[in-house]
Amino acid sequence: MIVDKKVLKLTDLLEDIKEVNQMIIIHSEDSHDKVSSFMLSQYIAKRDKLMSYLIDELLAPEMRSPRSFAIISKLLKNHYPNLQNEAKRDVSHNFLEKLELQLA
Repeated sequence: MIVDKKVLKLTDLLEDIKEVNQMIIIHSEDSHDKVSSFMLSQYIAKRDKLMSYLIDELLAPEMRSPRSFAIISKLLKNHYPNLQNEAKRDVSHNFLEKLELQLA
């Protein structure tokens, strides 16, 4: 029963992310407008927050598994298609470079 509730919560989070992504697309098309540019940044921040919640839930001890890791990987690939390029430009988290080099 608890797992069913957890799955419903995760499904709701995923639906919320999809809705926010639609708003990101809408505001990306009008990014020359200052209001749309502001709204775009707000929706991106909201998507990131929702993704964080979803990933945290998938990493909870009762959910953590090879399948949950695969779902996280798929989420990142689908919702952050330019992640590698964005990571290279991320200068505010240079302290993670040592960890990244250990993965190479």
